[in-house]
Amino acid sequence: MSQRIRDFLRRRDEDGPCVVVDLDIVRDNYEAFARSLPDTSVYYAVKANPAPEILSLLESLGSSFDCASVGEIEMVLATGADASRISYGNTIKKERDIAKAYAYGVRLFAVDCVEEVDKIVRVAPGSKVFCRVLCDGVGAEWPLSRKFGCDPDMAPDVLEHAHRNGLTAHGVSFHVGSQQANLQAWDFALAMAAGVFQEMALRGIELKMVNMGGGFPTRYLKDIPGVPTYGSAIFQALTKHFGNRLPSTIIEPGRGMVGNAGLIEAEVVLISKKHDDDAVRWVYLDIGKFHGLAETMDEAIRYPIKTPRDGDATMPCVLAGPTCDSVDVLYEKTPYELPVSLSIGDKILIEACGAYTTTYSSVGFNGFAPLASYVI
Repeated sequence: MSQRIRDFLRRRDEDGPCVVVDLDIVRDNYEAFARSLPDTSVYYAVKANPAPEILSLLESLGSSFDCASVGEIEMVLATGADASRISYGNTIKKERDIAKAYAYGVRLFAVDCVEEVDKIVRVAPGSKVFCRVLCDGVGAEWPLSRKFGCDPDMAPDVLEHAHRNGLTAHGVSFHVGSQQANLQAWDFALAMAAGVFQEMALRGIELKMVNMGGGFPTRYLKDIPGVPTYGSAIFQALTKHFGNRLPSTIIEPGRGMVGNAGLIEAEVVLISKKHDDDAVRWVYLDIGKFHGLAETMDEAIRYPIKTPRDGDATMPCVLAGPTCDSVDVLYEKTPYELPVSLSIGDKILIEACGAYTTTYSSVGFNGFAPLASYVI
């Protein structure tokens, strides 16, 4: 926890859980990506945390933006960023939303099938498109291997269809899975991308760009390689598969940009057992799956948790949220070791919560307020 966040929480007197994000850490993260991959354009994944203060900071640093909806596009444009710095990276778009993005000046769109290409042909003529290919996501804690993308063998047909219908077949994209700890994941994906480039060249169409997606992790309970290590591995894979004719490249950090910049302060509401002789306690917090901690689903993301009683004797605890929904259990398969002295009313800190928390918070399930957010 940064000193700035520590000072903010000491002064805060409002009730209820909150997430606090330190912009100085976001700035450091952006600069690390820019240094580690100096010839690659950074397109911040807005969905990770669209707080206006974060978007404005990144705009001032020269970042571009990966947007999943017209709403996110409008948030970016509100910072003063030019539409040329926006990629409409969702492969599932309403035709009227494509038209609206085009009217705003967006000219870069993701596709993964000819049907999506046809929408763009009709309402965004002359635009650039890149085709997302499937990636298995092995090594990722939050895989993204099924819903988006097409088989690499199908991508040339999608891109040629775009080219024949007046669009610019610009390139290929992939996503190696969120919180990707396997440095070799990009090597496998770039080999696929190079194969698509080669097939398109045989068809007389020159691709120009590879969008290498996100996947850059933040530190939770396990140590992770630093951004420079990822940068080195990616550059080696690029030269291995593309030789001296490197394409222009994009990365889309989201979690890696803001994850470690924020934490959640929450309160212990109840501590109990289900049976007198249980060796495991249940610890209920005033925040749960419906208030920003959706990524605890299947216990995929395991956040570091700090208590005011760390150092005391511990026992295993199931962590759960406050709502009356039975799925609002955070960690049960693998309970957390928490202090036996932990008490009702204690404030705890859930670290590395800068990404995918406010955007997953409900508007008021069970009447609980959405997660409060502060950017400092």
